[in-house]
Amino acid sequence: MTETVLLVGGGGREHAIARALADDCDLYACASNRNPGITDLATEFAVVEETDAEGIVAFAADVGADLAVIGPESALAAGVADALDDAGVYTFGPRKAEARLETDKAYQRRFMREESIPGCPDFEVFDDIDSACAYIDEYDGDLAVKPAGLTGGKGVKVIGDQVTPAEAKAYLRDAEYERVVLEERLVGEEFTIQAFVANGEFRTTPAVQDHKRAYEGDEGPNTGGMGSYTDTGLSLPFMNEGDYEGAVEVLAAVVDALPEYTGVLYGQFMLTAEGPKVVEFNARFGDPEAMNTLPVLETPFVDVLTAARDGETLPELDFSGEATVCKYAVPDGYPTDPDAGARIAVDEESVGDALLFYASVDAREDGLYTTTSRAFAVVGRGDSIAAAEAEAEAALAAAGDRVRIRHDIGRSELVESRIEHMDELRRQ
Repeated sequence: MTETVLLVGGGGREHAIARALADDCDLYACASNRNPGITDLATEFAVVEETDAEGIVAFAADVGADLAVIGPESALAAGVADALDDAGVYTFGPRKAEARLETDKAYQRRFMREESIPGCPDFEVFDDIDSACAYIDEYDGDLAVKPAGLTGGKGVKVIGDQVTPAEAKAYLRDAEYERVVLEERLVGEEFTIQAFVANGEFRTTPAVQDHKRAYEGDEGPNTGGMGSYTDTGLSLPFMNEGDYEGAVEVLAAVVDALPEYTGVLYGQFMLTAEGPKVVEFNARFGDPEAMNTLPVLETPFVDVLTAARDGETLPELDFSGEATVCKYAVPDGYPTDPDAGARIAVDEESVGDALLFYASVDAREDGLYTTTSRAFAVVGRGDSIAAAEAEAEAALAAAGDRVRIRHDIGRSELVESRIEHMDELRRQ
C-alpha cells in the first residue's frame, strides 16, 4: 500500500525531505510560502502557516494523510505534532513537551544536568537581567550568552569571540529577554550528528560541519547557516577516532532518558581537546544539514517512518559514501538587513550534476521572490570533499543577482584550517 505523507514546512530542509520521500509515497505539503521545489514534488500543496495546528490537521484530514513529517521548530513549539497525533495521523516529530529540548534552552541544560547526560558545560539560568549581567562581571572566563527561547540560530553571543563583556550586557538589556542561559564558552570545532529516533531506539547519520558566520573566513554575525559539508564516511577530517562514537553516546543517553521521543534528534557538538561537548540539541533536521545527509541516504526515508509508526525495529541506514558540500545563496544584507521581496532568477539548467534546493522563497505568478531568510542552496557530491566542493561551486552560476554566497565552504584551505586548529588544541 502506498503511504500518504504530509510534510509541514517550506524551507530548504523541507525541500530535501520532500525529495527523499516523493518517489516512495503520495506526498502532500503545506507551508506559509510556496517553495517551488516542494510544490513540484507534492501531489497537492496548501498555503497554511506552520504554527496553525488546526489548519494543518484539517488539510491532513482532507488528503487522508497516514503519516506526517514536521520540518521547522516553530511548528513543534506550536504543538502541531500533538494536534496531528491526537487526530490519528502518526507524526515523525516530537510532541511539544519533548520538543522543549530545543525550544527551551534552560530546560535543555537542566535536563542534561538532572539526567547526567555527558558533555554538558557549566551553566546558570537567569530570569533577571541584572543578575545575569552581574554574573558576566564575576565569571572567571568567557561565556556564551543564550536566550532561552527560539531565535532562529541568531540569538547566541559569545564573549571573547563575537562580543566583549560590555557588549554582551548591553545586548541583554536591549533585547529584554525574559530568561537567559549563561554557560562556559566551549573552544574547538563544531559538528552535528542527526539521529532518527522512535520507540526507544535510534539510527545516526554522518557528521556535518555547518558554517554559521555570514562572511568568508568565519567573519560577521551568526546566521541560520551559510552552508555545510560531510566527508565520505561518518566522521569529519578534524575528528579523531572515537570522537563520532563519543557524540553518539550522548545521543544514546538522551534517548534513554526520553523513551517517548519520536522524530529527528539533532546534536550540535563542540569537539574540544577533551572530546565532544554539547552546544545544543534541536528537535528536527538541521538546515542546511538535512541537505547534506538526505541526498546520500540510500535507505528509503519512508521505510524509517513506517517502521517508527508500526513499532518495528528501525532499519539500518545505508549511505552512498559520497562527500557533500552545501552552499547557500542568501538575500543581499542577510542576516541583519535582508533584501526581502526582491525578485530573483534561478537558472536550474546551469546546476549540472549538483542538487538545487529552494528555501525561503515565494513563488508568485510573475516570478520568484526572496523573503527575509536564505533563498536557495546547491549541494555538490563527490568522492572527496574537494570534488563535492567543485561541483557545488560550478552550480553557483544558478545564483543570479541580488544574492550573496560564502564561497569558501568546503574548500581545502578552510578544511585544513579546522584540522590545524584541533591539532593545536590537542597539543596544549
